[in-house]
Amino acid sequence: MTHPELRPRPPSPLVEAADERFAAQGVRLLLKRDDLVHPQLPGNKWRKLAPNLRAALEAGHDRLVTFGGAYSNHLRATAAAGRLLGLETVGVVRGDELADRPLNDSLARCAADGMRLHFVTRSEYRRKAEPESLSRLLTAAGAQDAYLVPEGGSNPLALTGCAELGRELRDAGDVVAVACGTGGTLAGLAAGLGPDQRALGVPVLAGGFLGPEIRSLQTAAFGAPTPNWTLAEGHDHGGYARVPPSLEAFAKDFESRHGLPVERVYVAKLLRALTTLTEAGAFERGTTVTAVVTGRP
Repeated sequence: MTHPELRPRPPSPLVEAADERFAAQGVRLLLKRDDLVHPQLPGNKWRKLAPNLRAALEAGHDRLVTFGGAYSNHLRATAAAGRLLGLETVGVVRGDELADRPLNDSLARCAADGMRLHFVTRSEYRRKAEPESLSRLLTAAGAQDAYLVPEGGSNPLALTGCAELGRELRDAGDVVAVACGTGGTLAGLAAGLGPDQRALGVPVLAGGFLGPEIRSLQTAAFGAPTPNWTLAEGHDHGGYARVPPSLEAFAKDFESRHGLPVERVYVAKLLRALTTLTEAGAFERGTTVTAVVTGRP
């Protein structure tokens, strides 16, 4: 039986955003309000976590373990999911220097939802993909028997949840754009879109490493990469969780124009990138661009 907190929600709303910056270029902007898909686990976090949570419950696990940085939306979502489902949660946090500092708002929310935080050095954290290093990390965290959800929640199961998002958006836009952290949402979204649509990912981290990750995820989930996605690099605004004044000003302006609360780490960068690309003529006139709003402030 499906746990009541995992029951599918109706498709999230799709609304048009009348914006003269897009209209001037002959481009129509739609917003997929996935921030409204679940009351406590909004957007891509719900899409990626739900299949993993079902698998954990079906396998009889009573504890989840996952990874993230000090401002990780994924850690917060996993902690909230554990509280909703009555599961213990352990968060392995990048940066052992944080252990002796007061918790920031993000980590404090995790702790309030019952997540036990285990801080590790940045070098240890970088090696978590190596089997021996991972085993040591989990043992040190007291989570060797827990159900493992990867950093960002991106694994083949998660992609099946994100593919449903793509299916909801068939015939809703020529280009469907989403902000990318680990690439799982884009990888699944692209697989669910229709044959004449393409997906556009806006990485919120610098480095240009996401392409191979996305192809690897799609191969593991679907047998091969899909050819219908691209990445728009160079819109990270200095790196993850960096919100310079110019981006803050853009987000506030967008909020006032459209009455949409704009999450700064992912959604603001996505919307700013789409505005910049549109004004630069990156989309042909007559194009409908759908931006996936993956979370809320």
